[in-house]
Amino acid sequence: MTLSDEARERLEDIVALQPTKNAELQDRWELDSGSEVHQYLESELKEYYYRNENSLICATEEAAALVGAETETEEGKRIVRLPELQAAILDAIAGPDDDPESVVSVLHSLQEAGLDPDVDDVRSGLRSLSDKGLCERVQRTVPTFRLAVSRDELAVEELD
Repeated sequence: MTLSDEARERLEDIVALQPTKNAELQDRWELDSGSEVHQYLESELKEYYYRNENSLICATEEAAALVGAETETEEGKRIVRLPELQAAILDAIAGPDDDPESVVSVLHSLQEAGLDPDVDDVRSGLRSLSDKGLCERVQRTVPTFRLAVSRDELAVEELD
């Protein structure tokens, strides 16, 4: 199946953001609804994506190969491609052996680093990183988060 330039770019987004949700793709693709995302996926990229056990959108191995996505550096670090805010969260959040942090604590760390994100965007970013297995949610009275993997194991590439 030959993909249009738009379909290939969107497939690259799926490969980079996986696992992801309709809402994340809706924002990235500037669509009006999650239904439009679903329709596009089914009509243009059906062969290249699937939904995992949590109903998150994932790319097939064929999709990753088609767009030439590298998954590991020569040093063996896992390559993760993240939007700017998620990359900043990954830098700011507590390490895997540290006490977990609340959303507000992460927000303050980001503000100290010169960013000014909305608290809801930070919460959403933390959940997305948790979905990707990069941070873990520690359930307490208030949900807290920390890295699930060592920073040394990752090579973060920011998405445009």
